[in-house]
Amino acid sequence: MMTLLRMCVCRFMSKAVIMSSEELLSVDYEVFGRVQGVFFRKYTQSEGKKLGLVGWVRNTDAGTVQGQLQGPASKVQQMQQWLQTTGSPQSRIAKAEFSNERPIDKLDFKDFRVAR
Repeated sequence: MMTLLRMCVCRFMSKAVIMSSEELLSVDYEVFGRVQGVFFRKYTQSEGKKLGLVGWVRNTDAGTVQGQLQGPASKVQQMQQWLQTTGSPQSRIAKAEFSNERPIDKLDFKDFRVAR
């Protein structure tokens, strides 16, 4: 029983080390196209949470959606791909622009929220 417990602890600890060694990134984004009135913010929030990211998303007066993503680099990159190609089922993405991509030491947000 003790050997099994040690194996579980070792596996858990090795995963924690791997997870914590990945660089954290922050990136701002703006998505253009038919992205308002099609639940784009809700789907973005859901996808961000599913990937374990934090940040925010909001509509702009210009008819775009903008926000900020933070989390492990690989997950941020997955979300960038999602914002460029998938979005909500009714959306039609013309383009997504990313700016201010930078490594961070810690997350600035606790969750992924829809800002108003």
